Amino acid sequence: MPRLGPVTATARTTRSLNLEILALAVPAFATLVAEPLLILVDTTIVGHLGTAQLAGLTLASNVIGFLVGLSIFLAYGTTATVARRLGAGDRRGALAGGLDGMVLGLLIGLVLCVGLLIGAPAILQLYGSGPGATGYATTYLRLVSLGLPAQLVSLASTGVLRGLQDTRTPLYVAIAVNLVNIALNLTLVYGVGLGIAGAAIGTAVSQWAGAAVLSATVLRGAARRGVRFQPHLGGVLAAARSGGWLVLRAATLQLAITVTTFSASGMGEVTLAGHQVAYSLWQTMVYALDAFAIAAQALIGLSLGSGDVPATRRITRRVLLWGVGFGVVVGTLMVLLRPVLGGLFSPDPRVHATLMVTLVVLAAIIPVGGVTFVLDGVLIGAGDARYLSLVGVLVTAIYTPLALVVRATDAGLAWLWAAYGIWIAARAVTLWIRARGTAWMVVGQ
Repeated sequence: MPRLGPVTATARTTRSLNLEILALAVPAFATLVAEPLLILVDTTIVGHLGTAQLAGLTLASNVIGFLVGLSIFLAYGTTATVARRLGAGDRRGALAGGLDGMVLGLLIGLVLCVGLLIGAPAILQLYGSGPGATGYATTYLRLVSLGLPAQLVSLASTGVLRGLQDTRTPLYVAIAVNLVNIALNLTLVYGVGLGIAGAAIGTAVSQWAGAAVLSATVLRGAARRGVRFQPHLGGVLAAARSGGWLVLRAATLQLAITVTTFSASGMGEVTLAGHQVAYSLWQTMVYALDAFAIAAQALIGLSLGSGDVPATRRITRRVLLWGVGFGVVVGTLMVLLRPVLGGLFSPDPRVHATLMVTLVVLAAIIPVGGVTFVLDGVLIGAGDARYLSLVGVLVTAIYTPLALVVRATDAGLAWLWAAYGIWIAARAVTLWIRARGTAWMVVGQ
């Protein structure tokens, strides 16, 4: 990745700004998309086992997604810590802070793993789905939770490497993890005949393989600088405290999708299976949009740090164009490919029929999501996490009763995703209002 330095608004041509955005967004996308691609692979493979199995995967994936989403601060917070110390010329301190973040990820992952092994049946019963889907979900959730410590170590390790300006290693690992996952899942599900349990085992093993490579890369870099792997309690606690507002923001995002899954679970296995397909596609698109958000974080932080407000405005407009444009293109493709997408994920014609309308709604939401997630990145880059968190609480409080009404009236999956689209649009409006002002543009270090 090219080394970025302070650049004035007038010095940047449109072409050079586009290249800077893509130089950050493309490797970030490949890294971010690793987790949803793991779920997408599981969805494709498990979907051909049966509708009940696919419905069970929906419930288990939502639980895992919620917990991993809450832990995203491990990547954001560790990146910030490492980058700040690196910028101050303290590479050894940067690596030490990064190692503390990785230890925190491992500890949180172990606690969550034990909690899910014990509490999976009770948690899944809360969704109110049928016994078939709940049984398959319990099997999958318990087994895939064994990979949670690895996932969270990977998040923190990726944050360290980004802070050190290394985006290539996470990119290569993301590709390798998905290839290993595909091979293991096909072998264990169909070759060995383990069914949905095989998909969970394959995913957990591939996650540990990825974590081993990422953490080994960080540890080798630390050893070269004479930094011993000696976690400090104070550093670990500091890493935990630094992510407070980001955790609350993530909680509102995960709560919204959890409410959506809960509402789908009350409308039958076919609706729940269709929701898993829609959610898998949506999550993949969200991570693509988050790649532009990460580009925005880096460039906005750079411009505000140098005191260049005009550049900040220009970067915001340009990244927004990329996000919305991406959403329009992908949404159009989704509408055109609806007949193919249904058959790809499930052989059940009832699931296909549900998806035909739902994917049109999803396609309409994606460009709005381009505004939402890009402005998310802009404001995170400016250090405005408090506003993001409070707005998230407000719009999620408005959305929750809408989703529950859809469940109570059995209105169907398309209406449920339309209600979720209102949540996305409400966030877009509130973030747009904030971005048009100047309160968030605090210049200097």
